[in-house]
Amino acid sequence: MSRTAVWYWAARAALGWLVVIAAQVFWLVVDDENALPVTTHAAVLVVTAVVAVAHVTVMPQWRYRVHRWEATSAAVFTQSGWFKQEWRIAPVSRIQTVDSERGPLEQLFRLANVTVTTASAAGPIKVGGLDRDTAQRLVADLTAAAQATAGDAT
Repeated sequence: MSRTAVWYWAARAALGWLVVIAAQVFWLVVDDENALPVTTHAAVLVVTAVVAVAHVTVMPQWRYRVHRWEATSAAVFTQSGWFKQEWRIAPVSRIQTVDSERGPLEQLFRLANVTVTTASAAGPIKVGGLDRDTAQRLVADLTAAAQATAGDAT
């Protein structure tokens, strides 16, 4: 993973929390009928802000520490999960497609995601938070390795 991914994950989380906080502030301002007392609105807003700050601070660092990937000439390996760790291994001979994608926020941070689709019922292997150059190299390397491997990837 790129170290820049930590900032991307924090920014993405912060944007989500800003929407939640903005909705709570809007509700506080337009609640003319006082469905909830102002102090209750304020307390909920404070709790939301505390949880948001904790999430934006802890989640990206934790994610960076537990998510891993590696690609060799024989297989693609990924490790993911927060509390329950999952290892996925896809032999190169099973690779059907290799895709790269970048959303608008990822483009801003110069990051990309790579998806390796295999014949596995467990679904594709996703490698996120890569710097753009590493992602391009990974796609090229896996594509070349899959093409050089005999078999029909099933």
